Amino acid sequence: MKRLILIAAAVFISATMGLAEMGDDGLHKAPWMRDTFKDLSEDLADANAEGKRLMVIIEQRGCIYCKKMHEDVFPVAKIADYIEENFFVVQINMFGDVEVTDFDGTILPEKEMVRRWGALFTPSIMFFPEEVAEDVSANQAAVATMPGAFGKHTTFNMLNWIVEHGYAGDESFQKYHARKFSEQS
Repeated sequence: MKRLILIAAAVFISATMGLAEMGDDGLHKAPWMRDTFKDLSEDLADANAEGKRLMVIIEQRGCIYCKKMHEDVFPVAKIADYIEENFFVVQINMFGDVEVTDFDGTILPEKEMVRRWGALFTPSIMFFPEEVAEDVSANQAAVATMPGAFGKHTTFNMLNWIVEHGYAGDESFQKYHARKFSEQS
């Protein structure tokens, strides 16, 4: 009986180790998220210096889809490791008041910046190229946006498509995902 309890405890601990903690703002805080001044040009420069891609994730308190991503998708070791190795992730609170500096120099509280970008869903994940002109906003510069919660395979394939610069080629993400999915079968 003791052995069974120990095994159950070990399974529970290992299953919950990758879960994000809840921050004071009510948002999930994954270990791969960066605490920055939310100046996107600086964040992009830091991402480039580390050889990573800038990824901005917009979330809100109480979001059931954010919870799904943080409990079912992001903790998958393959996904968490891939994000850690390849992405510089900045979190934006859809209804927050922290100032954000957009690529074009516009400074607004998070909630106003999210509105400016036209983000309607949480989570929304914006992916950026290595270089962004100084006269464009984040929504104009993003090479892809992932609006809402997606499953493990779709999320992993999107991350790979970004790292592989798939958006610059002639294979749309949908075709890329279908090809990758058939290769996994």
